[in-house]
Amino acid sequence: MRPANLLFFLSDNHARSAMGCSGNPVVQTPVLDGLAARGTRFASAYTASPLCCPARASIATGRFPFQTGYWDNAIVYDGRVSSWMHRLRDAGADVVSVGKLHFRSTDDDNGFTRELAPMHILNARGGVSMLLRWSDEEPVNRGQWELYLEQSGAGTTHYQAYDFEISRLAIDWLKQHARNRDRPWALFVSYVSPHPPFTVPQELLELYPFDRMPLPPLFREDERPQHPSLLHLRRIMGFKAMDDEAAIRRIAACYYALVTHLDRQIGEVLRAASELGVLEDTRIIYTSDHGEALGAHGLFGKANLLEPAAGVPLLICGPGIPSGRVEPVPVSHVDLYPSIVEGAGLSPVASEADLPGHSLFHVASRVSPVFAEYHASGTRHGVSMLRSGAYKLIHHLDAPAQLFNLEADPDESHDLAAEPSAAARVRELELQLHSVCDPAAADERARADQRAKSEHWGGNDAIRKEELIVYTPPPGVQAQRKAEDA
Repeated sequence: MRPANLLFFLSDNHARSAMGCSGNPVVQTPVLDGLAARGTRFASAYTASPLCCPARASIATGRFPFQTGYWDNAIVYDGRVSSWMHRLRDAGADVVSVGKLHFRSTDDDNGFTRELAPMHILNARGGVSMLLRWSDEEPVNRGQWELYLEQSGAGTTHYQAYDFEISRLAIDWLKQHARNRDRPWALFVSYVSPHPPFTVPQELLELYPFDRMPLPPLFREDERPQHPSLLHLRRIMGFKAMDDEAAIRRIAACYYALVTHLDRQIGEVLRAASELGVLEDTRIIYTSDHGEALGAHGLFGKANLLEPAAGVPLLICGPGIPSGRVEPVPVSHVDLYPSIVEGAGLSPVASEADLPGHSLFHVASRVSPVFAEYHASGTRHGVSMLRSGAYKLIHHLDAPAQLFNLEADPDESHDLAAEPSAAARVRELELQLHSVCDPAAADERARADQRAKSEHWGGNDAIRKEELIVYTPPPGVQAQRKAEDA
């Protein structure tokens, strides 16, 4: 495969199923559908961890949280572990980011030659409330339920203004630099949408009549699964009964409208790249850091390893990429690092020999299962996932395992783990999972790191008194607030 430049689009909170090309009959994503038609869509792609910061660290490093120690939204990427950005930059490429990174700070060497309008964790501290997950007195994340129920509607937010600025800066950079054929480049364009709040302009909302929105599977209180891990997550996140169908449909409409907003922003950048004539030697990647439950199983947001939260969209197109291909083989965010390095024409180095991922350019020969993990608020002892063929195992240290046949049961409505006929398969998948990671050892390390970080910020009592960060304000708003405080 010949080397090519890279245009990498990342979004926040976009479920794998929320694209027209994924078979969604409601959401309007013509730009992403066009990318899928021109390239390859990975129909079973997974986040390495269903939370912003650990997911983004895994995308950057090609490694799982248990390998790097980037566990949550307070212990985040700081440049300590080599990234694909470092590799391309050190090989002479111009590697530029625009938009949300959610790393620790621009003061760290994150691997970019330049960061334009970066959003990092707030005050280099981030979501410190997540550090309390190991405590016996876990706080309820008040504000999550209200964020979905009360802030989904017509209007605008600072997030959409930030998205517009990201597009503008990306287009300006392409106009100024992309025609320079003397130096390869990678442009990382990272939007904040469709992260909540789902407050969207009326003209977008009109595309999605509330009464035509589908209801999520297993959302009602009398039908949602009662697995101990889900009961705990609902309590910690403050999720209440979900019998108000009108509210659920309204939230879905607002989410889909925000996905369409994202699609249009990506389209603006792609249109500029096409007009500049740079796409013939540029590969395009699109993915999201994690998905969105959107009411399924009585949940909103992420923080779990069920399909709506753990599944992510993944599209690749450009030179050497088959057109119109739908790849069913399960893949992971950690596969992006080796893919990007290979796509830049670089050979692996010794430090990359233990990378767990595999190049997406050779996925047809892949036989290894896909792994994911989560160690933040909403789980007492961490949770791990293994996807092998049609089956998915979710492993808990303090609760029974869950097993789903995703081909027969894509909504994960029927947990097979307790059935005697599935016992052998559960044991087999547990052995495979332990060959990737020791969940108990990973949980012990995560807890120790989170305790230490909690003490660094003044201890549990000090953290409990702080205002909960429901979502990070964009950089312009952060700067304005600092000026007002001064």
